[in-house]
Amino acid sequence: MKIMFVCTGNTCRSAMAHHMLEKMIKEKDNVEVYSCGIYADSGEPATYSAIDVMKEYGVDMNNHRATNIKETKIEQMDLILCATKNHKAQLISKYSDEKEKIFTMKEYAGLDNNGQDMDISDPWGYNMNTYRMCAAEISLCVDKIIEKLTINNKNHKLLSKKGGG
Repeated sequence: MKIMFVCTGNTCRSAMAHHMLEKMIKEKDNVEVYSCGIYADSGEPATYSAIDVMKEYGVDMNNHRATNIKETKIEQMDLILCATKNHKAQLISKYSDEKEKIFTMKEYAGLDNNGQDMDISDPWGYNMNTYRMCAAEISLCVDKIIEKLTINNKNHKLLSKKGGG
C-alpha cells in the first residue's frame, strides 16, 4: 500500500501528515508513505515551526526535504490524500486517470462534515499556535485513516475506495 499526502509546498501540512502516519504505522511493513507539494521547491526543508510542533508528537522531521509533485510517481500510489479541496481539484484535473484514489485528508478520514469542511488550513507564515491547531487536525485525520485502513485490511477490500470500511 502506497499513500501520498499532497499540499502546496510540502514543508508543513503534507510533511506533517507524512511523518506522523509513518511513525504511527512503522511496524506495518506493507505501507509506504510519501508526500509532495504541487508547487514545492524540491529539497527545501520543513519549516522550523512544523519541525518543532511535530516534536510534541514525538515525530522527527529534521531530515524532511520537500518534493515537487512532478518528481513523484503519483500513478503508482494506492491512495492520494490532499490538504484541501483545491489541491484535490488540481490533481484530478492533471491526473484524471487517478481520480478514484484522490481525496482530501478530511474526506477520506470521514471528518469533512458531509463535504462542508474539506480543508486543512495552511499554517505557513503563522505562529506556533496555528501550527499546533493544524497538527491536531492532521493527527485526528491520521488516526481515522489508520482506523479505516485497518478495517479495510481485515475485510480484504480495496483500500482506496471511499467508504470501503
